[in-house]
Amino acid sequence: MDKRVAEKKSAEKKSEERARTRLDQPQEVRRSIVGRSLVRRPAVDQDRFGSFAEQFARFMGTARFLIYMTLFVAVWILWNLTVPEDLRWDDYPFIFLTLMLSLQASYAAPLILLAQNRQEVRDRVMTEQDRQANARAHADMEFLAREVASLRMALGEVATRDFLRSELRGLLADLDERDHEPEESAPGDETGQPGT
Repeated sequence: MDKRVAEKKSAEKKSEERARTRLDQPQEVRRSIVGRSLVRRPAVDQDRFGSFAEQFARFMGTARFLIYMTLFVAVWILWNLTVPEDLRWDDYPFIFLTLMLSLQASYAAPLILLAQNRQEVRDRVMTEQDRQANARAHADMEFLAREVASLRMALGEVATRDFLRSELRGLLADLDERDHEPEESAPGDETGQPGT
């Protein structure tokens, strides 16, 4: 029973690992001897670590972090200057404080660079998407410009209201002239009656 549960858990873990792998990132290459890896590397979730680095870098860039660091350093220095000598843990040159700040800086720099790299990748993707959207918009505008030009050409061939009015007025004038013309009599008969 325990063996089945363990197998089920390992199968679920493998499926989760497969789901986490991304197709746009190359897989890690491991050297192996007859199917076994030489060095067991720890599995690190890159996305989770990257988001941690971004949050850390974002926090380090805030005024709150600067205030906390300033208070920490001020309390450290005041404590080590004002309390009796047997309670001090870091005397005047504050070597331990310098070591701690150097350690923090040595970890902060790579995390900030990692966050910047991730942001650069996101910016590159956004730039590419913007470029594609601009290309689509440009193609749409060209299509619409061609359509508007064809509509203008088609409208140029359509009779306008003023043109129709002038033509109708001309026809009405012709009809009025016909109605007012005296009818001509038939030849040979002056009385106007038809001949037999």
